[in-house]
This record gives sequence, C-alpha cells and structure tokens, in this order.
Amino acid sequence: MSELRIVKYPDPVLRKKTSPIQRVTPEIQEFITRMGETMHASHGVGLAAPQVGISLRIIVVDTGDGIQALINPQIHLSEGTQTGAEGCLSLPNLYGEVTRAERVVVRGMNEKGKKVSLSGEGLWARAMQHEIDHLDGVLFTDRVRPETMFWLTDEVDEDGEHITKATSLEEALRFFERQASLTRV
Repeated sequence: MSELRIVKYPDPVLRKKTSPIQRVTPEIQEFITRMGETMHASHGVGLAAPQVGISLRIIVVDTGDGIQALINPQIHLSEGTQTGAEGCLSLPNLYGEVTRAERVVVRGMNEKGKKVSLSGEGLWARAMQHEIDHLDGVLFTDRVRPETMFWLTDEVDEDGEHITKATSLEEALRFFERQASLTRV
C-alpha cells in the first residue's frame, strides 16, 4: 500500500468538524491501514483522517504498543492534568506546551466495527486527546501556552541534540500560511 499525503496548516479541512462513520467497509479498513503506515513513515504517534484530507471521524495512535485505530471516538471520562510539549504532523517542526487530562477513557469502534472502550494515561492519553481534537477542527495551537512555542531545527549541538528556536504563535502560523501561498502559485 502507499502512504497518504499529510495535509499542512492552513488547509481548510483541518478546521472542519468531521462526519461520523455509519458502517465499517473494506475501503474504510484499507484507509485505516494506510493511515497507520503514513503515521509510522512520518514518525508520528497519532494521525487523524483530516490530516490526510479526509473529513471522517477516524484516528490512529501508536505510543509504542502497536497501532490502535478508533472510529467515531469520544472521550468518555478524563482525570488529572499533565502539561507537555506537543507537535503535529500538519504543522511540522513546531512545538509548544499543552495541558491535557492525564488519564482518559475513549469509546468508539475498532477497525472491525466492534464497539470498544480504551483507557490509558500519559503519552497515550495526550495522543488520543490531540487526535480527537483534530476531528472537531481543533489544532494543538488552539490550546498551546503561546509563550512556550518553539521550532525544532535540523541543527544539532555538541551533544547531538537538535537545537530549538523560540517563536511566537502568530509568527509560526504566518510561516505556514506563507508556505501554503507559495505552493498555490
């Protein structure tokens, strides 16, 4: 199978509320497989259907225990708080601190159309909340603490760590808007 193209901000599909899936078809199952392959190839921990230009309520997440796909996911319960850096495949190399629930219970359907209830904490909970936000047209930049925004550069320091560069939220979003206008020409 082939990878899907990841849509970049400010593509309007990223701001649309997605449509629920009524029935899991072989085409939906194949699409979920391709989403997982695309997420892994892009070194992401999650991917939502709008990020590949499809306005449907489907997400895939893999925080180290294999791909979990959810159709029509909803957060049923959330507890505690955690704050940490988030990025997004649709806003490459941009990061900032976001506060989210520490633990969540998510309900939806798996790729076979069976109703499931999944629970987790830490990175898994953060990834689920981030991807479900995408299904409602919400980006991490809508929840970020603006003063924490930074770019991860290709440059490395003497310890081999990537060098970061502080940015403002407005400056970062303008960068992506300029990039998009250049590709439309």
